[in-house]
Amino acid sequence: MHLKFSQEIKSLLRRLAEQHLSIGDILTETSERGFSLVIALLVLPFLFPMPPGLTGPFGAACLLLSVQMVLGKRSPWLPKKIARYKFPRSFAHLLLQNLQRLTKIFEKITRPRLAKIAHNPLTWRINGLCISWLTILLISPIPFTNPFPTIGILILAVATIEADGLMICIGYVLTALITALFGFIGYALWLAPGLLPSIFR
Repeated sequence: MHLKFSQEIKSLLRRLAEQHLSIGDILTETSERGFSLVIALLVLPFLFPMPPGLTGPFGAACLLLSVQMVLGKRSPWLPKKIARYKFPRSFAHLLLQNLQRLTKIFEKITRPRLAKIAHNPLTWRINGLCISWLTILLISPIPFTNPFPTIGILILAVATIEADGLMICIGYVLTALITALFGFIGYALWLAPGLLPSIFR
């Protein structure tokens, strides 16, 4: 029997805090569920203060995995350079400290529902497409927006793990709303092109 997302992610983070596991090690152990588990693990830090230098490898790995979902792949693959990346123990400790409330929320709102949607092969591809798009928005240079696509990605990843068709549908709605938000922000920056440089001063 599969563990719930909250139990699996806590178990992985505890192991990461004890030893230097690589992204590839986790993918090997979690097989098909590794897609959503590792994607969730990669984007979780974007909800909290991020150590420098992690945005690039985390975003690249998340995008590569989600594109494979779009292509219908069930066995995850990453280039050796990314697969060999080992999570810093301090990073795992930091996430464990901040994870308690988040996992409690997911435990309350997710459960197997609408099985026809959750187990449809097309749903797997659409989930990957939405996660890919949200990852692109996540790594875009627009400041102070990281939590929005992160929440969308997490909901889709957790809903996929828990086979929750209702949450998957909610994830699609959120993807549309987040896209509209970024479109509005992009339009505002286009009207005021000097705004973005002034934020980074």
